[in-house]
Amino acid sequence: MTVSNGESTLLLDGEEIHVCQDGPRDAPAFLLVHGTAAAARSWEPIVPLLSGSHHVVRIDLLGCGRSARPAGASYAVEDQARRAASALDRLGVAPVVAVGHSSGGIVVTALAERRPDLVTGAVLVNTGPDMAAYIAKEIPLREVSWAELTDDQIRLAMTDGFAPGFVIPQAFVDQFRDIDFAVFAATSQAVPAYLDERSLPDRLAPLAKPLLVLFGEEDRRWRPSSADGYRVVPGATVRMLPGLGHSPNLEDPARTADLLLAFAADHAG
Repeated sequence: MTVSNGESTLLLDGEEIHVCQDGPRDAPAFLLVHGTAAAARSWEPIVPLLSGSHHVVRIDLLGCGRSARPAGASYAVEDQARRAASALDRLGVAPVVAVGHSSGGIVVTALAERRPDLVTGAVLVNTGPDMAAYIAKEIPLREVSWAELTDDQIRLAMTDGFAPGFVIPQAFVDQFRDIDFAVFAATSQAVPAYLDERSLPDRLAPLAKPLLVLFGEEDRRWRPSSADGYRVVPGATVRMLPGLGHSPNLEDPARTADLLLAFAADHAG
């Protein structure tokens, strides 16, 4: 098998989108989509566990990571999904098992709606089904420049993104520090707008796509019991993960990777 590892920037409709590819190019593919206030590199702990047998594509959504941050751009969920689809088309990667963490799962849902030909199965990792499930406290940092925050202040702002007691690595602190506040604010408006229009189970049910929902039982951003809302989707599998919080892919990459690989073995294109 030909292995293609590396990073590239794609110019899509005048917008620069940064992507990472790991693993055998001719193997079944995963698309990994990060959540709000994150980037493609947030998946780094899990990539080595997937890329031995799969082609792993990660994307920095517009405004995040190393993708462009153009003034006046739309950060609507549908537009982020459109860009993800265009990136897969440009790379010639299809179909994929699309995996989204937190709000990344909302983009994955929009991608499956928009381009069902690209998605052979969807995995939502700690993605609430609707805004009624959202329980996170507002981050009290709006008047403060990111650059002025100490590492301890950033860890405090991030703490509900993980299980109680999880030691947040410096790499995650550095990633949070790189947030574009305007993009963060726009995304924070776009996600509720999408969910308020229709819940994720309502959107996913008619698509007839295999669905795996993973949820840390100690999530402090989305109510863990809300995962039951996905059981109305025909064929959905809901797995609750004891001892883990909002970010199983970061808190326990090995356990999360095992579940992703098992799902992909059953549903890869």
